[in-house]
Amino acid sequence: MIIVAEIGTSHGGSLEKAKKLIDTAVESGADAVKLQWVYADEILHPDTGFVSLPTGNIRLYDRFKELEVPPAFFSECRSYAHQKGVQFICSPFGLRSLEELISIHPDAIKIASPELNHIPLLKSLAQYRKKEEKIPVVISSGVSTLADIEAALSILGTDNVTLLHCITSYPAPESEYNLRLVRTLSQVFGVQTGVSDHSLDPILVPSLGAAMGAVMLEKHITLSKETAGLDDPVALDGEQFSHMCYCVRQCNAIFRRYEDAAPQKIISQMEDLFGTEKVSAALGDGIKRLAPSERANYGRTNRSLHYLRAMKAGEKITAQDIGVLRTEKVLTPGISPLFLNDVLGAVITRGTENGAGVQWDDLFQRV
Repeated sequence: MIIVAEIGTSHGGSLEKAKKLIDTAVESGADAVKLQWVYADEILHPDTGFVSLPTGNIRLYDRFKELEVPPAFFSECRSYAHQKGVQFICSPFGLRSLEELISIHPDAIKIASPELNHIPLLKSLAQYRKKEEKIPVVISSGVSTLADIEAALSILGTDNVTLLHCITSYPAPESEYNLRLVRTLSQVFGVQTGVSDHSLDPILVPSLGAAMGAVMLEKHITLSKETAGLDDPVALDGEQFSHMCYCVRQCNAIFRRYEDAAPQKIISQMEDLFGTEKVSAALGDGIKRLAPSERANYGRTNRSLHYLRAMKAGEKITAQDIGVLRTEKVLTPGISPLFLNDVLGAVITRGTENGAGVQWDDLFQRV
């Protein structure tokens, strides 16, 4: 199993801190580190709402803006990761960050759960994979349906693609993880599968994921849970991450020794530690559905079409007028990015507000 230490934006824009996080990941036993290539305007609208931080409420857009760093930052992190003997993986969030990420040749490109339906991003990545050797792609499947996953894979293909089962909730309850989905998703889509884990415990979900045949485990890492990173409260510190890696490697050793009997042996060990009821809940039934903790996020955390300016009745929509954005806090979700080409060239039927989600009732037929 490949263990990925998700640094995300925990570096806070500091290259020195990013290198310390890479060092911690390496010392803890990770095989790869992952960062996030953030440009705020690729992710959300400035009026999407506020996030509560220890320093007070701040516009979520401004918080992402603070996390923007130049391409040289990621290039240096890639070089440092390779120097330390681990792979460098990174998530783009739009066409600009994807293009710049490709230019530094990462070991893999990660599509985060909210971008699973970012159709222009997926199409651009697919075009690159057609021209060049198929760079490995990792896709998370939180806050998604089977149809969403199928649509993404129909664009990207399944060659050299790893699909991670995930719950988009911070933290994600272990009882909702439904880890039998690791097998289900592999069987349904014919791809290798793993787990992106946002739960707090360093043992239960990773070990049960290994028991279900996960080939990759991704978990957030931090220097301290008390720091101001957006994901630091649900991340593991170095000691916890090291303990998780040890447990996962032990699961791998059980597979080598016991082969087909290994899953039940791992499950039995987890039952001894956590109790049968908790383990049974975490394993679930293997049927893909939105977890209770993420249902309210569907349509808000993932992408939809939003106006980038206020528009008047009779205006024709151009590419500069529409963004493929996360809705997040206060805005109304728009229609799916699947329909972007149907929206471009359409005429507005009524006045619309800057940032509002595009609705079918806003549009006359394309002209």
